[in-house]
Amino acid sequence: MMNSKKQKAVILLSGGLDSATVLAMATAQGYACYVLSFDYGQRSIVELQAAIKLAKIAAAVEHKILHMPLEDFGGSALTDTSIAMPSAEKVSTSEIPVTYVPARNTVFLSLALGWAEVIEANCIFIGVNSVDYSGYPDCRPDFIDAFEKMANLATRAGVEGNKLTIETPLMHLTKGQIITKGLALGVDYKATVSCYQADSQGNACDNCASCKLRKEGFIQAGIDDQTNYFK
Repeated sequence: MMNSKKQKAVILLSGGLDSATVLAMATAQGYACYVLSFDYGQRSIVELQAAIKLAKIAAAVEHKILHMPLEDFGGSALTDTSIAMPSAEKVSTSEIPVTYVPARNTVFLSLALGWAEVIEANCIFIGVNSVDYSGYPDCRPDFIDAFEKMANLATRAGVEGNKLTIETPLMHLTKGQIITKGLALGVDYKATVSCYQADSQGNACDNCASCKLRKEGFIQAGIDDQTNYFK
């Protein structure tokens, strides 16, 4: 009964460090959290197991996992095994890396928007970041602002004056700051999976760009990294 009195929010949850922190933030703010995850053909499918665990820990009102076969398009090292996964050292800071999944956040936010309309939620939380990130164009503030504007033009809720917002509480935080905030909220980062190519047990490669950012984040936060690595 309590959840019906709370403001509703759709939370995009991959099972990684950032999205787990966002879920904890939304929960702490008193939202009734409707969690949305995607099986989109990613290499690290074990991250969905982490998402299931995290949603249960957070006592989410509902957790949906949608199948979106983005591997049918390919074009990314995360969804196409014929594209080699680059090591962190080989990822250029001046180019969009091969781990970028074309239109992924646009697709995910669009589906989150649909669910938000159905359940009458007025916000969507997503863990995009413009500081410690991999150069993905769909993680920038300009993209989020444009999507939010579109969302309020394209939906019945928006037309009727029920403005929807896209909440990005991590946008301007370093990875260390994200971890510090998450720990203060009780996030168990051992339950998260960030690695682009984690094994079936959730062990990380300690070689990809995501592993590098995660490891540097724990150093920044002055916290021991308890991630399990298979190399």
